[in-house]
Amino acid sequence: MHSTLGRILESCMSSVESVDPKGKDKLIDLIFDSRRIFIYGSGRSGLVGQLFAVRLVQLGFDVHFIGEMTTPIITKEDLIILLSNTGKTSSVVQTAVIARRIGTRVVSLTAVADSKLAKTSDIVLKFDLKNDDESKKVTPLGSAFEDSAHLFFECLVCEIMERGGITEKEMRNRHAIWV
Repeated sequence: MHSTLGRILESCMSSVESVDPKGKDKLIDLIFDSRRIFIYGSGRSGLVGQLFAVRLVQLGFDVHFIGEMTTPIITKEDLIILLSNTGKTSSVVQTAVIARRIGTRVVSLTAVADSKLAKTSDIVLKFDLKNDDESKKVTPLGSAFEDSAHLFFECLVCEIMERGGITEKEMRNRHAIWV
């Protein structure tokens, strides 16, 4: 178990560190400059997107996950963040096409720089993933992308907190509390 964990963490660290810092910084700028933030991914990528959406809400941003019944109509003043390992998930690509037609800024996280999703995005945050047989033993079915995207977003939360002067106490005050 310990060696598997080390290999997974090594894979994720390499992948997260491969993301272009300028693209990451531009994403942070867009998060602060956009009226609302929309996030979408399918399957496990979508779950990672939902985790990030929760953190952004806790940070004080107006965030919506596409596909929910209460999701408002997206506009050109908004930002959309899309996740797809392959960059060819049809629902994600179609969402990017619609958002671009409206004039919304599109940021994609993917492992394929020349994918349909990447070609439809304003900013592409590419994760360099090892795709050899040894890597697939510890990160099957795209889990290297999902794990890396989640860790990337968690790192981004810390940078957003620092840049915005947002404290954990402020985030806790926006945290869902069941009474």
